[in-house]
Amino acid sequence: MTELLWAFGRASGLIALLLFTLTLVLGIVTRSGRPLPGMPRFSVSLIHRNVSLLACVFLVLHVGTLLFDSYAKLSVLDIVVPFAGSFKPFWQGLGTVAFDLVVAITITGLLRRRIGQRAFRFVHWFTYAMWPIAVLHGIGNGTNGTSGWFLLVTAGCTLLVAAAVVWRLSARFVEHSHTRRLAAGLAPSRGKDDA
Repeated sequence: MTELLWAFGRASGLIALLLFTLTLVLGIVTRSGRPLPGMPRFSVSLIHRNVSLLACVFLVLHVGTLLFDSYAKLSVLDIVVPFAGSFKPFWQGLGTVAFDLVVAITITGLLRRRIGQRAFRFVHWFTYAMWPIAVLHGIGNGTNGTSGWFLLVTAGCTLLVAAAVVWRLSARFVEHSHTRRLAAGLAPSRGKDDA
């Protein structure tokens, strides 16, 4: 049973990393207002939201499974308080920081209409910190963190995210006018950009 929990904990962590990578890239595409090939523009936002929620499910499975694994020996405190764990406290602490950031980002995402666009966006920017912290956690704390196949997967994820971030920071990235109006708190209008 312990080996099954250990294997499931590893697999769910890897799947969470892949899904959070996709979520980050889709979030940048959503911000641009550009559609993906063969999809209407609004569907990119829906896919981003759904992949984000699925990533959170796998993160909860990852953490929950390791809570019951006798090898990992996680406690509830280890999940909430960074660097309090007994096994590789630094690397485990990075995972806790990433988990705490995901919780904050998820809660503000669910309460977006109540807390306002400005607060939502402020917290959502922490996604750019959460992702590399989670990657470092996987490399330093993961059983296969330094194995060739994991480093190759991580390198692929890093290239995708880096390309998306470079595009986001470039002069070629132009936010969709509807996105700019929402961020400014203005009512959306139906113009030629919104068709």
